[in-house]
Amino acid sequence: MNKITLTADGSNTLYNENIGEHYHSKHGAVQESKHVFIAAGLEHAISSFPGQQQISILEVGFGTGLNFLMTAAYADLSGVSIEYTSLEAFPLRSEELESTGYEQYVSGAIWKGMLNNYGKAMQQVTAVLPEQKLRIVHTYLQRYETAQLFDLLYYDAFSVQHQPEMWSDEIIAHACTFLKPGGIFVTYAITGKLKRALKAVGFTIEKLPGAPGKREMLRATKSQI
Repeated sequence: MNKITLTADGSNTLYNENIGEHYHSKHGAVQESKHVFIAAGLEHAISSFPGQQQISILEVGFGTGLNFLMTAAYADLSGVSIEYTSLEAFPLRSEELESTGYEQYVSGAIWKGMLNNYGKAMQQVTAVLPEQKLRIVHTYLQRYETAQLFDLLYYDAFSVQHQPEMWSDEIIAHACTFLKPGGIFVTYAITGKLKRALKAVGFTIEKLPGAPGKREMLRATKSQI
């Protein structure tokens, strides 16, 4: 059982004892998710693809489901629909998801929809809300293949200190093949190595203010060519 931990904004995270790291920032789990993946990711994608009624998202690391919950809640309020695919090599048990207490941050429909469909979501696309779809693929990023191209990529692997294999040039390049031209890559991390890896596969890099506890974060856009 992963250990529940209270973060600075009053929201919980879990501590993964095998990896040796929390799933979210100790400075604020919900705050980090909203800052990195909603404000810098989803909001930016919606404005970058005007008139597009559905945003397709690929997430690396479903974890506690927090990014999905925040995304579904924002999309619901914004009147857009999402098609959300998340890769998770080591899925948590449903009881661990429930222990986070994230139901206080989203509607009952979104929370119950995620929990009720969690097992099914690992096998197929399933409706959580009429406009919001979730699929969890129980696999490693290295082994993932699909012909689908996504609008937005949430790169939320554990840190390079604890999961260095997820930040190699090769794995970053592989992840980027799943973005369509003009697609957006967003992550809480920023290093010179990561910037060089993204530039090498045709991305334009932006340094943005980081969530509390981090000075900067990274957003990158795939070349239209």
